[in-house]
Amino acid sequence: MKRRRPVSSVLVALLVAVIGSGCAAGPEGGDAGAPDKRGGAASGQPGGPAQQAGPARAPDTYAQEAERKQAARAVAAKKWGLAGVPLAAPAPPAVKPRITTREGFEVTDGDALPPVFTTVPTKERIVFLTMDDGAEKDPELLRMMTELDIPYSAFLSDYVINDDYGYFAQMQKRGVTLNNHTLNHRYLPGLSYGEQKKEICDQQAKIEKRYGKRPTLFRPPYGNYNRDTLAVAKSCGVTAVPLWSAEAFPDHMEWREWDRDLHPGDIILTHFRGREDWKGSMPDMIRRVMKTITDKGYAVARLEDYV
Repeated sequence: MKRRRPVSSVLVALLVAVIGSGCAAGPEGGDAGAPDKRGGAASGQPGGPAQQAGPARAPDTYAQEAERKQAARAVAAKKWGLAGVPLAAPAPPAVKPRITTREGFEVTDGDALPPVFTTVPTKERIVFLTMDDGAEKDPELLRMMTELDIPYSAFLSDYVINDDYGYFAQMQKRGVTLNNHTLNHRYLPGLSYGEQKKEICDQQAKIEKRYGKRPTLFRPPYGNYNRDTLAVAKSCGVTAVPLWSAEAFPDHMEWREWDRDLHPGDIILTHFRGREDWKGSMPDMIRRVMKTITDKGYAVARLEDYV
C-alpha cells in the first residue's frame, strides 16, 4: 500500500508555496518590487495616496523614443511640404560645454561678463535655430514646429509682442524658451548705462511677470553691444549672449563665415516676420532653412540644453 502523507504536512506545503508565490509576484499578482495598489501611503510619501501602477514595462531608451519621434517627423515633413525629413539630434550632453567669448567679440575688462558667441563648442553635427523680435504671430508656425518636433528659441522685444502676449504663452507651453531681446529694439551702444538698464532689465521683469521665468539668455538688437550692455545684462540675471553664424530667409541664407557653410554648434538666426516683410511666410522660411540644414547633414538641437 502507498503511504499517505499526513494532512497537516500537505497543508503546510501548500501554505509555504502560496507565501513564496506572493513574495515573488508582489501584491495583486504584479512583479516583484511593484508598488502596492492597495490603499495606504505611497513609498516615500507618508500619508499620501498609493500610486496606481499599470502593467510593468521596461522604461524606453532614448534611442527608442528617438525612433518613434523620427517616424512621426517623417509624416509631418510630408504634410508640411519639406524637401526631406529633418534629422534627429543626439541626446543632449550630461554636462554643458564651457562657453567663452568669440575672438574679436571681446570688450575691455570683460572676463567676468556674460560670453558673446556665435557657435557652441561641440563635435556633434547639430545647429541651433533662434527667432527674434516677435512681430509676426503665425499660428501655422506653432502647429508646424510642434508636429515636426523641431526645437527653437525665441528672443522677444516687448514693443512687438505686447499686442498678443498669449501667442508666446502658447509657444512656451510647447517647450520653447522665451529669451530677452530688449523692450524696444534700440541700438544699445548709443544709450547710457541707465537707458540700457531700462531696455534690458525691464524686459527681464516683463518676461518673468508674463511667463513665469526670468531669462538667462539675451541677444542685443542688431548684434550690437558694448561693455555697459554686458554689465547691465549680468546685473539682471543674464548668463550668456548668443549671436549667430547664419541667417535664414524664405528664399535664401546669409552667412557670417567666409566659407558660407554650417559648422557643428552654429547658431542660426531668423525672425518672426510675414509676407509684408520678406518673400514668403514663416512656414516658407522653415522649409528653406530645414532643407539647408538637412541637406548638409545636420540636425537641430535645443540651445538651452547646451548653454
